[in-house]
Amino acid sequence: MKTLRNVFFGAFAIALSSCSVTMPLTVTNNSIGSKVGVASNSCLGQLPPGTVAMGQDFFPVSGGLCFNDKAYSLADAAKDGGISRIATVDLKETNYLIFFKYELIVTGE
Repeated sequence: MKTLRNVFFGAFAIALSSCSVTMPLTVTNNSIGSKVGVASNSCLGQLPPGTVAMGQDFFPVSGGLCFNDKAYSLADAAKDGGISRIATVDLKETNYLIFFKYELIVTGE
């Protein structure tokens, strides 16, 4: 019985675990500043990696059945942080087994 309980709690812990990767996309000559803006989207399932076009911005992300009704963009992230001059752009992908969250993290002034 104790072994079965350990297996159950181990499987439960694995189901709740996540893996997160943050990768830089762009760096400019602008100073980093103290402002940070984030735009995100959450998806169920994942398609093979590709390049997703969002307005004038292209990002190497994967997709699936996404929950937001509009695509996220650099403009959304900059507006969220009140940024007028973008210094860096990072993409953070978090994997919760079948649920994926994508975040564009923008810094600048």
